[in-house]
Amino acid sequence: MPPQAHVLAETKVVVDRNTNTIVLRRTFAASPADVFDAWTQPEQVACWWDPAGSRLAECEIDLRPGGAFKFVSKGHPEFPFSGIYREIVAPERLVFEALGSTGKVMLENVDGETLLTVTIACRSPAQLDQFLKMGVDAGTAQTLDNLVAYLGSK
Repeated sequence: MPPQAHVLAETKVVVDRNTNTIVLRRTFAASPADVFDAWTQPEQVACWWDPAGSRLAECEIDLRPGGAFKFVSKGHPEFPFSGIYREIVAPERLVFEALGSTGKVMLENVDGETLLTVTIACRSPAQLDQFLKMGVDAGTAQTLDNLVAYLGSK
């Protein structure tokens, strides 16, 4: 089995049409603080965020409630990922608004590893269908694979 296929199998993705959410779960061999820092420090996010594996062309983070973030990939600079932070509880939780949806990143220490849960709450069934058609589920899973590799290389 190719290594990437093994890595992809580790991200658990659940699409819940009753709540219009996409939920991804992943375990990391790193502390919640290290995973939180990788999600919130621009110099780290730039290394792993792009699903294609390239370094971001631009990464801006104003880490405070009401602060903005903007991630621009080299391959698609015309489609920046940007939003506003709503809640920040280091190293346990990030809540943000982006693309008309609410994202939540939860970090929990489980037996010395970090269980990360990403929840993308869409506003409607139509928005959920649009996100699935755009590949948000697969792209986010790939991004989490990149984060595993990034944290393992530190």
